[in-house]
Amino acid sequence: MDFTREELMAVAATREIGDGEVAIIGTGLPMIAAYLAKKTHAPGACLFFESGIIGAFPKELAIGVGDFRLLSNCVKASGLYYALSLIQGGYVDLGFLGAAEIDPYGNINSTVIGDYSQPKVRLPGSGGANDIASLAKRVVVIVPHEKRKFPSRCHYITTPGYLDGPEGRKSAGLPGGGPTRVITNLAIMGFDSDSKRMQIESIHPGVSLDEVQENTGFELLVSKTLTETQAPNEEQLHLLRNIIDPEGVYI
Repeated sequence: MDFTREELMAVAATREIGDGEVAIIGTGLPMIAAYLAKKTHAPGACLFFESGIIGAFPKELAIGVGDFRLLSNCVKASGLYYALSLIQGGYVDLGFLGAAEIDPYGNINSTVIGDYSQPKVRLPGSGGANDIASLAKRVVVIVPHEKRKFPSRCHYITTPGYLDGPEGRKSAGLPGGGPTRVITNLAIMGFDSDSKRMQIESIHPGVSLDEVQENTGFELLVSKTLTETQAPNEEQLHLLRNIIDPEGVYI
């Protein structure tokens, strides 16, 4: 392969952003993906950050959602409460999230590993992730593919996916559409339309189906249209390596 798994993941995430959509972006590969989308197929996408920076046109790569470099030519600089009010108002088409754990129904844990009162590991918590997953029209999760990160049941549900199945979100009164993709360094997963369980939709070049399953703590469904993940093209790799992240901060 003449590209890295991180580059492949970034390009896969880029394809999730539609032109003209409002996408709330986090630090890391989602930021790389958003920059790439703006420079290629989605120049009209509105990049929106939890810190309250809206419509960003950054000249350089930022190192966080509150980085002053995101203020360059932005449409609006507000604050966290304003940003959350836009999510609550239904204005966000797409949200990118990470996860310490993610279960078969796309529920995310970013709070504790172990017992809540006496955890083995205390994690950062929700931030705005619960708001995003509850209210955005769809959510894409980017996470390394390790068995410990894909348990059959999360130690704690910080952020809702489909909860316990197809009626879970409706029963909980959640208006957002829920997770649609999980992008890892091994494969891209979606969710079965009937059961809402996670299913493999494409496998990255050089990866086997067995390898994906062996690194997952529950049985993954397999899409009837399973394919190989589309590789980055020359233009995308040039932009990633020479324009967007020339120092290799994230890729």
